[in-house]
Amino acid sequence: MISTTFDRHVVLIVDDVPDNLAMLSDSLDESGHIVLVATDGLSALERLDHVTPDLILLDAMMPGIDGFETCRRIKLNKDLSHVPVVFMTGLSETEHVVRGFEVGGIDYVTKPIRPQEVVARIGAHIRTARMMSQTRGMLEQAAHAVIVLGGNGLPLWQTRKASLWLEKYFGPAAPASHKLPAPLHDWLKEQLLRQRQGGSLDNVPPLVISGSGGGGELRISLAGPGQGHGVSLLLEEKATGMSATTSGEESAGVPVSLEGFRLTPRENDVLLWLGKGKTNRDIADILGMSPRTVNKHLEHIFVKLGVETRSAAAVLASGVAAGGNVQLLQ
Repeated sequence: MISTTFDRHVVLIVDDVPDNLAMLSDSLDESGHIVLVATDGLSALERLDHVTPDLILLDAMMPGIDGFETCRRIKLNKDLSHVPVVFMTGLSETEHVVRGFEVGGIDYVTKPIRPQEVVARIGAHIRTARMMSQTRGMLEQAAHAVIVLGGNGLPLWQTRKASLWLEKYFGPAAPASHKLPAPLHDWLKEQLLRQRQGGSLDNVPPLVISGSGGGGELRISLAGPGQGHGVSLLLEEKATGMSATTSGEESAGVPVSLEGFRLTPRENDVLLWLGKGKTNRDIADILGMSPRTVNKHLEHIFVKLGVETRSAAAVLASGVAAGGNVQLLQ
């Protein structure tokens, strides 16, 4: 499959009404986008076999397979699942809006279409998708297990390791499912409800799931909204009595020899990325918190580690992670 690398963003419009196609194509073209069109769901899927757009503008009601089924098939394709889908619909009933989100849509606009509004929303969603893609690539390289959630509480994307751990601890998901496992969904719903009632996500205890046969445990922590994305789930697997992962790889948290410093799970995450040379703003974006919150965590970390500078903390974290015997001169 060819992935578009143009400076101009590529938008695929799927609509069976020629007048709508013409109006939207002209507006998007004038705003600097490259426009592709399809008149039904099947022809849209055929186009997507050859090109990956930056966004899909999809009519909900079409002859043949409707927009909801078209979106569901798109999201089942791992090469396309990251592409944001915005529904166009004349339906205002709540069940149709909910159905659009359930099959993977990220937003919707109602008919009659207002071109300027559509162009503005498309631009915002493409910028968000690009930032998320950059963050996802960085997290995949770091082998960090992360799930980013949309405003509807459904996963927008997740790292490969997160998918493997969810299946290991919760069992395989249904092929067409885009939802979190029920125990995790219920826990998340409870935490978000507390947040809406005035609570904070910063100090929520992690959800701990034990593996079958005592083969380790999965710890799932919450990260609040950050730049370019919403709430995130940070996953860390620990073998029983150890801090390493069951596969022997580096865990998502701080190595075992730092556990004596009694860092919180969130401080562990901050210190991990500090040891990888990330700036405060980088850490804030990755963990979904404000730079100011990162600074507060670092203040606590410095006290617990007995150091005075971020460079000393970074040396300690990276040295222990590499298996070294690091001593800091005070």
